[in-house]
Amino acid sequence: DLTCTATDLNLINNSCQVAFLALPHGLSVPMVKELVSGGVRCIDLGADFRLKDVAIYEKYYETVHEAPHMLADAVYGLPELYRDKIKDAQIVANPGCYPTSAIVPLAPLLKAGLLAGEGIIVDSKSGVTGAGRSAKPSNHFCEVNEGFKAYGVGTHRHGPEIAQELSLAAGTTVQMIFTPHLVPMNRGILSTIYARLRTGAEAGQVRKVLEEAYGTEPFVRVLPEGVFPHTKWVYGSNFIDIGIYADEESGQVILVSALDNLTKGASGQAIQNLNVMFGWPETKGLLFPGVHP
Repeated sequence: DLTCTATDLNLINNSCQVAFLALPHGLSVPMVKELVSGGVRCIDLGADFRLKDVAIYEKYYETVHEAPHMLADAVYGLPELYRDKIKDAQIVANPGCYPTSAIVPLAPLLKAGLLAGEGIIVDSKSGVTGAGRSAKPSNHFCEVNEGFKAYGVGTHRHGPEIAQELSLAAGTTVQMIFTPHLVPMNRGILSTIYARLRTGAEAGQVRKVLEEAYGTEPFVRVLPEGVFPHTKWVYGSNFIDIGIYADEESGQVILVSALDNLTKGASGQAIQNLNVMFGWPETKGLLFPGVHP
């Protein structure tokens, strides 16, 4: 049986091949430095290694990064995009929950040149667990229940993370707006994403590109035409569901994604990364349906 003990980096270095870190920002860096130097591979569920630009990290997280030289070696842990790099990575930066919900639907379309790289809107709704476990008034039951609000408007830390990965996919700077909302449910994220087709792009290509990109992916489900995700369909699972609307006449594209912020948006994705790193079946320990109904 597993027991909880005080952190002993020497013990970890001497007995472990890989370590998961789930710490507040700023606390992973010193541990990762010591673990990696001891030959232990690290999967960091925090934000310390997600952003490649240290100035952006320090702006949004309001702390000095103690190892900026390690950022270039950290691999962004989205297996659907970076599987080959994750296989050999010493440091895997597990993505944020909101970024996963936005990047998975958008990245293949930007890479294919189907979408305009400006004016993209990511409108996301999250269950209360997405706001963390700290005891603050805004997380109290009486504040959250029967209420619905936007938060971190224009300032949320996941904004630059989304922009970074979309820009890498597009091969040029992508301009986007991200606004998260808190809804009175325990877990789950539903993101509605608005974009426009590039001049000359065909609406039918949107579905074709996404189905080709994710047709063999074990945890990405591109839903049939006219079907859009529900958070209950992915509750407790490692799946992300994507619904598609693309209109030829207006050039408008609407993508809707749903995932569980605690599994595909956090721990489940970390296990998926572990499986990739060690050459195990990627679905090992993860291939189970949502728990509803």
